[in-house]
Amino acid sequence: MKTRLFLTVISLAVLLAACAPAAATATSTPVTNGNEVKVAISGYAFNPGTITIKVGQTVTWTNQDSASHNVKADDGSFGSSTLGNGASFSYTFNTAGTFTYKCGFHASMLGTVVVQP
Repeated sequence: MKTRLFLTVISLAVLLAACAPAAATATSTPVTNGNEVKVAISGYAFNPGTITIKVGQTVTWTNQDSASHNVKADDGSFGSSTLGNGASFSYTFNTAGTFTYKCGFHASMLGTVVVQP
């Protein structure tokens, strides 16, 4: 009986750990400058990873890494050229929706822009 209870508790702990949100997921607040929202590319990550903006706002990504990166929408709606250190790319979102994107060079670099009406 004790073994069964132990296995149940362990299984529950593993399940809860698997469902917990990732610690690095969009816990920081994006920097805004009027109608512009800034996303840093740093440490091989987009920071913040998820932002929420309004239709008509512009997002500017700036590469702060020594490695080159780019920004590519999964649906092809926007994309940058290669961004070296210090280079930026801006895009104005004129349609509401959720837009996922990535770095075309580094598959683990993912981001999301939620555009509200």
